[in-house]
Amino acid sequence: MTIEKSAKVAVIGDGGWGMTLAILLHNQGYKVCLWGPFADYLKLLDKKRESPKFLPGLAIPRGIYFSADIRLAIQESALIVLAIPSHFLRGVLAQIKGEDTSGAVILSAAKGIENDTLMRMSELIEDVLGKPRIAVLSGPTISYEVARGIPTTCVVASKDATVAKEVQDVFMSERFRVYTSTDVAGVELGGALKNVIAIACGISDGLGFGTNTKAAILTRGLVEIARLGKALGARAETFAGLTGLGDLVTTCISVHGRNRGVGEQIGKGKKLKDILAKMEMVAEGVKTTKSAFLLAQKHRVEMPITAQVFAVLYEDKDPRVAVNDLMLREKKAE
Repeated sequence: MTIEKSAKVAVIGDGGWGMTLAILLHNQGYKVCLWGPFADYLKLLDKKRESPKFLPGLAIPRGIYFSADIRLAIQESALIVLAIPSHFLRGVLAQIKGEDTSGAVILSAAKGIENDTLMRMSELIEDVLGKPRIAVLSGPTISYEVARGIPTTCVVASKDATVAKEVQDVFMSERFRVYTSTDVAGVELGGALKNVIAIACGISDGLGFGTNTKAAILTRGLVEIARLGKALGARAETFAGLTGLGDLVTTCISVHGRNRGVGEQIGKGKKLKDILAKMEMVAEGVKTTKSAFLLAQKHRVEMPITAQVFAVLYEDKDPRVAVNDLMLREKKAE
């Protein structure tokens, strides 16, 4: 099947990433309906044609229209893009359940792991909606850059290679290059777990450590991600690609990285609850740290950096003590 250029697509989520994808899809020639939960805010977006909260200075094309009615948004859509924080996804899917989505591709653009069930986003979609045609989009895709047409690459994964190819055709452009994969678990885990390591890198920055420290966290963090990924059935080579190493590096070094930013403030002595209270956008890594820690315990996977980030976030451990505990672990070969 092919998603025709004139087809309607629904983007569920009016944050920075949802808005970015809506603009990208509009520029590709699709009829885009953007859904958000608050009608008054959508009216403001429609009037101003700008998202000062998430994408200041960037015009929202007139062809994009808004709806706070999720059923109307997804009605007759050939593609439904889920671009909302992972911890809101189940609730949003519950609103979609019962609607006819049989002809649509459901694309998850969220990066997280549900805390209670430890499900990846595609697993959550299947759990609520049955087994529609599902794909996931991930990679080093900071919305600030994508929205401004800065060359970007990413991966779309689906158990069905034909579905992955359909979505690739939708998004592929001279500024947004899309690769395909059938390793859904690997692509999703790379996208979610890198946020935990980004928090660790941010803590290092906040403590005033240098490039050596960040290189160590990045490298050993990738080892942890691959270990858990292997235990959960992912392919090792996926973590050396865009949705593993690529996304990890981007998130850990970018000044726009929310998770790195949270870690940096913690390293400077601020409390997590105070940091989150002042944030407009969601730092997925905070909740993902809990899921990653629980998955590591469940599958008996050694993830020392993740364990220390968990202790700092959820047990109020002093970051400097966490660093010392990592450095003084038992000697071993690489």
